[in-house]
Amino acid sequence: MTPLSLPLDYPRIRRVSSFHELITTPFADGVNALCWPRTLAGDFAEVVELLAAEQGITTLDDERLQALPVSAAGRVAVEILLADQRLLREHDLDPVLNCINGYPRDEEPGPVATDVLSFHVDSATVQADTWLCTYHGAVSEGLRNDQAQRRVDIPETRAELLRLYGGKDDTDFQVYLNENCYDLHYAALPQAQPFSFGLSNLWRIATDYPGSPVPPCIHRAPETQLADPVRLLLIS
Repeated sequence: MTPLSLPLDYPRIRRVSSFHELITTPFADGVNALCWPRTLAGDFAEVVELLAAEQGITTLDDERLQALPVSAAGRVAVEILLADQRLLREHDLDPVLNCINGYPRDEEPGPVATDVLSFHVDSATVQADTWLCTYHGAVSEGLRNDQAQRRVDIPETRAELLRLYGGKDDTDFQVYLNENCYDLHYAALPQAQPFSFGLSNLWRIATDYPGSPVPPCIHRAPETQLADPVRLLLIS
């Protein structure tokens, strides 16, 4: 499935025009994703090249970014990366900047894969949101809630999970699904069309927590190959 550009007709996504609007707009009336579309200056490709990240996920700190011997265009990119993180920290968030050169996969996924390349929702025990921005490389993908089904609700998958669990479909089984994050992962329905989060856009998406007024936003990391460009991703 090739993701479409940001859908204009999907009422669960609301576009905003500033960071202030992004952080102060409540999730309500079914809206579970806020997007601040941006076009950023700077050479993020140069930053990625100089980082020379090894295979896997490398977390970047401010000192490493500031020490890169970048050109003027690269410096603009570095300052944007630092400014975005500073802005989130000023609002009591804990952003992480990752250079991603391939994702780890489940060694034994079983009937439900639980890695970030599977469509999933984020969860929390208290009110919390997820923040995302891709500056370079393949971008995150979303899936409409009405075009998705929880994998644990697919009869064949649930039967296999019950077999592995070795018990009855009761409250304890629900705890088992939750503890293994099986209940957070989704399958796209036939004819479903994922959408792209877009490059440089800053997103705030709803998570699954007790008392949430809206359903959580379904998303995933993009599937990439070894030869694909390295991702530069901000997440909080």
